[in-house]
Amino acid sequence: MTVLLLANDEQTEELFAYPVIEKIELKRITGPDEYTPAQSIDACIDLLFENTAERVAWLKSLQAPLVIVNSVVVPLHHIHHDFIRINGWTTFLKRPVTEAAIINTSLQSGVEHFLHFFGRTIEWTPDISGFIIPRIVASIINEAFFALEENVSTEEEIDTAIKLGTHYPFAPFEWGKKIGLHHIYSLLATLSRQQTRYSPSLLLKQAALA
Repeated sequence: MTVLLLANDEQTEELFAYPVIEKIELKRITGPDEYTPAQSIDACIDLLFENTAERVAWLKSLQAPLVIVNSVVVPLHHIHHDFIRINGWTTFLKRPVTEAAIINTSLQSGVEHFLHFFGRTIEWTPDISGFIIPRIVASIINEAFFALEENVSTEEEIDTAIKLGTHYPFAPFEWGKKIGLHHIYSLLATLSRQQTRYSPSLLLKQAALA
């Protein structure tokens, strides 16, 4: 099986956090300009996906039976109906359960079988912005920024209190930095257009756009 992977070093490490069950021929690149067509591709995983017409057209041109994109914010109906979305945010990618969305359900069993090679099972979610867990985590991080904005405590003290009190894998500010505050802000800004409870903190917005 030949797999084309678009990913940075950290994403690649998380993707291969578990032993690969079946032998694959991996071609890793960081952008389309690095790709040299040599043979057919069985699957493409684009963890560096950007929702541009050029990127989508290039992925379609590969003619891979499976195209999996890391798109937490943008749903498939704004990308391509024959792609598969996953939650590939940093720290989530190495979980044994992968959140995913699909429109073309004829691909569902193939995707499940394919990700099983990487030691993953799939939790199918509706094709909505943010899936499920990223919405929750983004909201937690947002509340931490609101608390900091209101001078409830310091960033370090809030992180310590949340991590010790909840046993989350990461504290909110720590988690936000790992994921990337621009990703958190982008999701919250998108969700807040329909639900004001997701309105991002001004301090978070400033940090994300800095």
